[in-house]
Amino acid sequence: MVELACTRRPPVGSGLVIKNVTSRYLPGNRGWTKVKRRDTTEAIIGAITGTLTRPQLLILGRHDTTGRLRTVGRTVTLRPDQARQVAEHLTPAGPGHPWAGVRFASAWGSRDVLDAVLVRPELIAEISADRAVDHGGVHRHPVRFKRLRLDVSVEDVAGFGPGPAAAAG
Repeated sequence: MVELACTRRPPVGSGLVIKNVTSRYLPGNRGWTKVKRRDTTEAIIGAITGTLTRPQLLILGRHDTTGRLRTVGRTVTLRPDQARQVAEHLTPAGPGHPWAGVRFASAWGSRDVLDAVLVRPELIAEISADRAVDHGGVHRHPVRFKRLRLDVSVEDVAGFGPGPAAAAG
C-alpha cells in the first residue's frame, strides 16, 4: 500500500523524498528516493569547452546590477545534436571580454580548472537546473542545456543575484 502525504502548497525545497511511511533513515542505505525539483530559465553563453565547431559544454552567466557578466554555472556535456545547434551560432570573443583571464572550476568547490574558450556573450541558452543555488546565485550542480533562445536578447535574461528566485529567472 502506498500512502502519500500532501500539503496545500507546493514544496519550496530542492525536491521531494519518497519513502515507505514506516521506514527510518539509515546512513548508507538507499531505501529512499529523492526527486529533485528542476526549473527552466535562461542564461548567457560566455564561454565553452571544446572548440567553436564542436563545443562540449557551456559556461553561463548573468549580468549583475552594475552590468558585469557574472558566472552562474556550466552545463553537462552537450549531446552531438545540441553541440551542432550551438556551434552554428558561436562567435569567438573579441578584445575586452568580461571573463578575460578568469579561470573556471571544473566542478563546484573543485580546484581543477576547465580549458575554456571565450565567446561573444550574445547567445542565450534555455537551461534546466535543480534548486541547489549558493548564496551568490551560482548553480551548485551542472545544468542541462535545452535549446538556444534566438528570440531572447541579453537584456531579457534575469539578472545575477542571490537565491533561487534570481537563479530561476
